Amino acid sequence: MAAFTSTTSTTFCLSSKNTTKFLKFLLTKTVVSFPKPKLTAATSHFRLISRWAFSNSSFKKLSRVFCSTLPTVSTSTTHYEFSDGSSEVELRLKLGDVDVSSKDIFVDANDNSLVIQVQHSGFLQTLINTSCLYERIKPGETIWYIDDDELVVNLKKQDPELNWPDIIESWESLTAGVTQLLQGTSVYLVGESTEINQKIARELAVGLGYTPLETKELVEAFAKQTIDSWVAAEGYDAVAEVEGAILENLSSHARTVVATIGGKHGAASRTTQWRHLFAGFTVWLSQSEATDEASARDEATRHFEDGVQGFSNAEVVVKLGGWDANYSKTVAQASLSALKRLILSDRKLPGKKSLYVRLGCRGDWPDIKPPGCNPSTTDDASLPGS
Repeated sequence: MAAFTSTTSTTFCLSSKNTTKFLKFLLTKTVVSFPKPKLTAATSHFRLISRWAFSNSSFKKLSRVFCSTLPTVSTSTTHYEFSDGSSEVELRLKLGDVDVSSKDIFVDANDNSLVIQVQHSGFLQTLINTSCLYERIKPGETIWYIDDDELVVNLKKQDPELNWPDIIESWESLTAGVTQLLQGTSVYLVGESTEINQKIARELAVGLGYTPLETKELVEAFAKQTIDSWVAAEGYDAVAEVEGAILENLSSHARTVVATIGGKHGAASRTTQWRHLFAGFTVWLSQSEATDEASARDEATRHFEDGVQGFSNAEVVVKLGGWDANYSKTVAQASLSALKRLILSDRKLPGKKSLYVRLGCRGDWPDIKPPGCNPSTTDDASLPGS
């Protein structure tokens, strides 16, 4: 049984004296509070609008997971103990020397949230208030009791096979949990910005214990010139073609986080260049002009229905309003949260990715054809998927 330190988290909307400068985190999941920064014009426009996860790359077949709640975590305790007992998890909170009885304890458990309060000396003290449990529970089967100076809460898991690294979904619990779920499958970051792809790739690689790779560096090493100068000399297609060849080589690599070239320079912007990107889980870091979750959701739906942009093949999309490199971990955490939900929606996905790679990344994702078939031929296209 491990002990964890938790701190009060109350600030998710940060603002400066200038009322035009406003910073809002709609979907961050964290157990530590953010200090109020000195906002400047460069940092005041970042907004994590939404994140989506899709069960596969076909919009018509997708199973959407949309996270729309604003998570909060607060506790006035300094320590808690957490343990995972397979079908249930146990949380132990220190009550200290406070003399309370069961009638002074209030436990409100819902599908993915938990509020624990204790009444003492006429005051109602909040011990835990979180809307981001690591995963879903069966609230009707929650049991709690007082054991000496501890409040013990037993929560029944919806998925007994899923190991909970911690009681809440935090950066630490996500990196531990998603690493197990990925089973070595690589992660590819695509989107309009090469810089954003690279920043988030480095954060994810550190958290997952993966190797960070940047196709921009590899392309420039091959061309012996910068991307911009090469585009000026030979055009976008030349860069995309070489990056496509690099992605083919990387498709057989495991435990990597690959930052692709952003915008129309890169292979990922072309629907015809996704054959080898499907070897890993793909995350679209989408820069958006949406101002709220609803408009971001509508925007994402249009992109996936149209299928015009190559990025719409991605299995996860994270919507960003603006960009600030200081919040790279926030975006990385949102990406991990969506990846977790994607894999939990279909536990066979990592194995299916592995099979796709072993069969040569033939372009038949997600309907993988039997060995020996050529998915590009008309006859083979009608064969049942494996």
